Amino acid sequence: NFLRQEHLSPSRVMLTWDLPLSEIIFDFYDKLKSGTRGYGTMNMDEPRFESADLVKLRILVGGNDADALSTICHRNVAERRGRAVLRKLQKEIPRHQFEVALQASVGGKIVARENIRALSKNVTAKCYGGDITRKRKLLEQQKEGKKRMKSIGSVEVPQKAFLAVLSTDE
Repeated sequence: NFLRQEHLSPSRVMLTWDLPLSEIIFDFYDKLKSGTRGYGTMNMDEPRFESADLVKLRILVGGNDADALSTICHRNVAERRGRAVLRKLQKEIPRHQFEVALQASVGGKIVARENIRALSKNVTAKCYGGDITRKRKLLEQQKEGKKRMKSIGSVEVPQKAFLAVLSTDE
């Protein structure tokens, strides 16, 4: 909440805001310094405690819970923050032989989803002409192999993906 604005001099202004501590921790200081070209400063008073509608935002990678990426945020920003995290992960996690689902969940309900597309290989490239049933058979075998790989395959989240999530640009 914006509280007041004081003009200290013709070139200096002091803005007073009432912000939740979680919003300050989440990349606020970096944005303040970059937005003011290093001239902005921040002072904090003793925090007071207020009740808020907070939820746990869980991130699922390939259906498995990634605890290190889970966070607590306000219910109003949960979907937006979940989408931002998933977009970062989609860029940072390498593609696999099978499609990987990235999901953001709040209270068991999926609020956002992104997919990492599977790597594709043209298995019919070596079939020149001939019967179409051979091509169908190869495509069907590839489809079953990818399904089997997806059921037993696991997705490793690289370290740079964790670091990218910490600096989500909202």
